[in-house]
Amino acid sequence: MGRSSGLISAQTRKFCSNFVFAEGIELPFEDMVTMKKLSIFLLISLLVAVIGLPISTLSLAQDDTPPAPMPATTGAFFSGEYRNMFGEWGKTDEEIQARIDETWNQLFYGDDHTERVYYPVGDDMAYLLDTGNNDVRTEGQSYGMMIAVQLDKKQEFDRIWKWTKTYMYNQSGAYQGYFAWHCQPDGSKIDENPASDGEIWFATALFFAAGRWGNGEGIFDYQAEANAILHTMLHQEDDPKNGSKNMFDGEHKQVVFVPSYGQESSYTDPSYHVPHYYDLWALWADEDNVFWAEAAAASREFLKSAAHPETGLMANYTEFDGRPKVRGDYGEFFYSDAWRVPMNVAVDYAWFAADEWEIEQSNRIQAFFYTQGLYSYSDKWRVDGSESLTPWHSEGLVATNAVASLAASESIAWEFIEEFWNTSIPTGQWRYYSGLLYMMSLLHLSGEFRIYEPS
Repeated sequence: MGRSSGLISAQTRKFCSNFVFAEGIELPFEDMVTMKKLSIFLLISLLVAVIGLPISTLSLAQDDTPPAPMPATTGAFFSGEYRNMFGEWGKTDEEIQARIDETWNQLFYGDDHTERVYYPVGDDMAYLLDTGNNDVRTEGQSYGMMIAVQLDKKQEFDRIWKWTKTYMYNQSGAYQGYFAWHCQPDGSKIDENPASDGEIWFATALFFAAGRWGNGEGIFDYQAEANAILHTMLHQEDDPKNGSKNMFDGEHKQVVFVPSYGQESSYTDPSYHVPHYYDLWALWADEDNVFWAEAAAASREFLKSAAHPETGLMANYTEFDGRPKVRGDYGEFFYSDAWRVPMNVAVDYAWFAADEWEIEQSNRIQAFFYTQGLYSYSDKWRVDGSESLTPWHSEGLVATNAVASLAASESIAWEFIEEFWNTSIPTGQWRYYSGLLYMMSLLHLSGEFRIYEPS
C-alpha cells in the first residue's frame, strides 16, 4: 500500500499543521517536526475515542511510512542506476507511468487554450509557447527537446529542433552562432541576444539524442550540432568581427547571464549552473574538455557561496562570488529562475555524487520550506528568509523542491514528494514554465530522466 493511501493523508497533515501553528508560533525545524508528529498522534487518538477506529488500522498507517531516504553513494553515471523515488515511496510502476503519460499528453497534445504548450507548425516543425508572455523562448524549446529525448519522442524532438534552428539561430550579426532567446510564434526575432541556459540545454539534449537515436544528416547530425554550440560558447571572442562575448567567463570559469559586451556578462545566474552537464561535455566534446571539467568544479564551489547558509535559498542573479545581484524587482530575490536550483543541485548529486555538501543543501532548503508551511509556502523570498513576497504557491517550485529529495536524507523528503504527487498538472495562462518543470521533475523522481551517451 502506498504511503499516500494510508490513514494520514495530505489533507490530514495540512489540518494538523494549521492546528499546531495557528497562532504563528515559530519553532526550530526539529521541534516543528516533533510537534507535527504529536498533533497527528493526538488527532488519531481523538478518532479512536470518538468513532472507534481499530488500533490495527493505526498500526498499518504507521508501518506505511518509509524510513528516511538514503542518498546514493555512487552516482548514476557510474552505476547506471537511477532512483525511482515514487516507487520507493510506494507507487506502482503502472501509477507512475500513467502520471507521466497524462502529463505528456496534456502539455503536448491537450486543449489549445488551457493545457498544451507544444504547437506543431506545418509538417515538420513545432514550438513551445510561453503562454503567459505569448512568445517562444530558447528555455522552452530546449526543455521540450530534453523531455522528448527522455521519453523517446523523436518526431517531437526533431520538430522542435528544426523550428529552433530555422527561426532562432543567428546566421550573422553580433550574435552569430548563438540563438535569439525569444521570438514571436511566427518566428520573427524579438531580441537577437541569447540566454545562456538555452544553449546549455540544447547542447545536452542533442548529445542525448545522438546517444539514444544515433546521428542523422544536416541539422539532425545531433552530435555535430551539440559540438558546434559548445564551440561558439567558448570561442565567440576568437573572431574580432563578432560583437558578442564567450558564454563562459574565462577567469571564473562560470556561465555568464548574457554573453554581450557590458554589464550583462559580468555576473551569473545560479540556475544556469549545471555541473552534471558540464562533466558530460568534458567527456564527450570534440574540444575544450579540460575547461569543461574545470567549469563543473567551479560551479560546484560557486553554488556553495551562492546558497544562504541558513535557508539554502539562492538569488535569481548573483555576482561570480555568489553575492545577490540587485536588478530591478527580480535579481536579488529567490524567485522563478532560482526555482530550478534545488532540482539542479540534487540531480548533480544523483548523477555524480561529487560533493556531500549537496546532501546538506538539499536538506537545508527542504527544511526551510517545510517550516514555512509545506502546503502554502510562497514562491518568492528574500534569500535570508526574512520576508515572503508573493501569496502564490507555484506548482513549478513544488515540483523542483520535491526533486531535492534525490539528495536529501531527512524523512520530510517523502512529504515533499507526496505534495508534488498530489499537485495537479498546471493549466491556464501560466502553465508553461511550471508545467515544464513539473514534467521534468516527474521524470527525475521516477528514474526516467537519464544520461544517453553518444558513440
